[in-house]
Amino acid sequence: MSIETLHTDNAPKAIGPYAQAVRANGFLFTAGQIALDPVTMEVVSGDVAAQTTQVLKNLTAVLDAAGANWMHVVKTTVFLRDMADFAAMNAVYATVLGEARPARSTVAVAGLPRDVRVEIEMVVALPGN
Repeated sequence: MSIETLHTDNAPKAIGPYAQAVRANGFLFTAGQIALDPVTMEVVSGDVAAQTTQVLKNLTAVLDAAGANWMHVVKTTVFLRDMADFAAMNAVYATVLGEARPARSTVAVAGLPRDVRVEIEMVVALPGN
């Protein structure tokens, strides 16, 4: 089995001992992305909609670096600090993903890095595999 790490400067660099994403056996597994601006490495200001927008921009950059798009995503996991934010997160998510319909789990958590409101990770079936 071949395992390869993936990195793009268009998404925030890892802030710990992990990779932005890992390719293995025709799949891409991403680390959870939070609402960090990849240039400043600061959390974007605003509500959960603004944070979700940045998270999905970051994930789109990782997809682009892997030669994939949202139609290749098979599973996402959304972590919310407050389930009351679900509707606002979901509205942004639906707009960005368009016709893509990956399986999804959404869970409320006690806390997230940098005290953000949302974190999202995904599993992608890479094209050509």
